[in-house]
Amino acid sequence: MIDVLVVDDDTRVADINAAYVGKLPGFRVVARAHSAAEALARISETPVDLILLDHYLPDENGLAVVRELRRLGHQTDVIMVTAARDVATVQAAMRHGALQYLVKPFTFAGLRAKLEAYAALRRTLDGGGEAEQADVDRIFGTLAAGTAAPELPKGHSPTTAGVVRQVLLSAEGPLSAQEIAEHAGISRQTAQRYLKLLEKAGRVRLSLRYGETGRPEHEYVWTRSA
Repeated sequence: MIDVLVVDDDTRVADINAAYVGKLPGFRVVARAHSAAEALARISETPVDLILLDHYLPDENGLAVVRELRRLGHQTDVIMVTAARDVATVQAAMRHGALQYLVKPFTFAGLRAKLEAYAALRRTLDGGGEAEQADVDRIFGTLAAGTAAPELPKGHSPTTAGVVRQVLLSAEGPLSAQEIAEHAGISRQTAQRYLKLLEKAGRVRLSLRYGETGRPEHEYVWTRSA
């Protein structure tokens, strides 16, 4: 059983997230907190396996909570669940060791994908022993699962799909394939290949941008309900 702490400043949202977690076999919510101080106190009182952590808290932000946890020696896993979508916060969360990042608003299916990927990661790591390169690739592939299309064709990277997703989520409006490629640090052809897959999976919506001259340009936006 995976014990979960739900942290959100909005008690109603915390209740909803806790109810979502309760629907999934193998997970149980053992505590809730509505501030950074309360979250740290809960961890000290009742160690948990996983924290669903909001970034916007009344006393400190979620990243400060993660830093303090690590300073205190707690290795609790963290999934950020927040409306913060700026790239700087996403990068900081990654560097501080957050395993996943789920942008509000989200559906039960979105959270389920993250938690199922996390459960799969734990099963992979529970085997222990030494890892060959194929084992390492599987671990990191599991870690990236649920960030884009649930299944990718052979030769496609979940990590690259996740980067494209974060670029779209961080954007204030639709982006062209070239703009996405520049933000993600990949080629335009690679961006188009992943965008086509994400559109087919229903995660990305395609529209046309009409300029003064020439052919209309395709532009993409992440489907918020995905």
